Amino acid sequence: MTTLIVAEHDHQALSAATRSVVAAAQGLGETIHVLVAGSGCQAVAEQAAQVAGVEQVLLADGPAHAQLLAESLTEQILALAPQYNAILFAATTTGKNVAPRLAALLDVSPLSDLTKVVSPRSFERPIYAGNVIATVESTDAKLVATVRPTSFEGVAATGGSASIQAIAAATPSQSSRFVSQALSKSDRPELASARVVVSGGRALGSAEQYQAVLTPLADKLNAALGASRAAVDAGYAPNDYQVGQTGKVVAPQLYVAIGMSGAIQHLAGMKDSKVIVAINKDPDAPIFQVADYGLVADLFTAVPELVEKL
Repeated sequence: MTTLIVAEHDHQALSAATRSVVAAAQGLGETIHVLVAGSGCQAVAEQAAQVAGVEQVLLADGPAHAQLLAESLTEQILALAPQYNAILFAATTTGKNVAPRLAALLDVSPLSDLTKVVSPRSFERPIYAGNVIATVESTDAKLVATVRPTSFEGVAATGGSASIQAIAAATPSQSSRFVSQALSKSDRPELASARVVVSGGRALGSAEQYQAVLTPLADKLNAALGASRAAVDAGYAPNDYQVGQTGKVVAPQLYVAIGMSGAIQHLAGMKDSKVIVAINKDPDAPIFQVADYGLVADLFTAVPELVEKL
């Protein structure tokens, strides 16, 4: 089986999520190609060529992919689709945007959020907010799927020696256009790939308290900041901090949940963390059922004390 992986990148660096998708693709067959579509992204293609297990890198460099619009990217992949048995994406914003569109045009059923490759046609994926793991089988001639990066240990970033082939970039889409984007800038690690995450819930009470309580601890631990949906909806934290079923799925080495009840929606986004520490004054909070270490205490007292000890 020949697999095409659509690379996740920012036009300058290859995302670690792509290496996780390569790890998943190794369960499908030996031949793995990577498509790098972007603008001014030769460096990304060179990085992809060094990834262990990749045989060939296809570089589609052109203005149509400057913002990675789903319409143009789908047309690019569609032209390559006949050569491949499987097309995989990381289960990120881009992957979730493109995969269903591509599957519809290929007239196949897409599989989303794969967490395990059982066989080249059989996979595991979470349903019901992660409370049930379903085993699904694809009977379509061509597999189109998104892979949850946190469920696969990424292959080595070096050691590969893939060839790079430049291909013609798709023409810019006539059905949509890029208007603008507003990105939050931070010196902290990126939430989805951080080794340590400090998250706060609605119990923090305000955006000011969120920053005052969590920031010193995150600074000490060199951690990314996260939040529950309730905290984001209340305006305590920006939307891209949300961890959960409708937010980001993370699996850091250490996850510190502060003032969080542990709603199912939130647990779906962080329960695969290696070590979970919970601080909550309610001893019956569901978060303690998944926590490796739990502290029943007032967060406004406990967290400053913890920062002082660190």
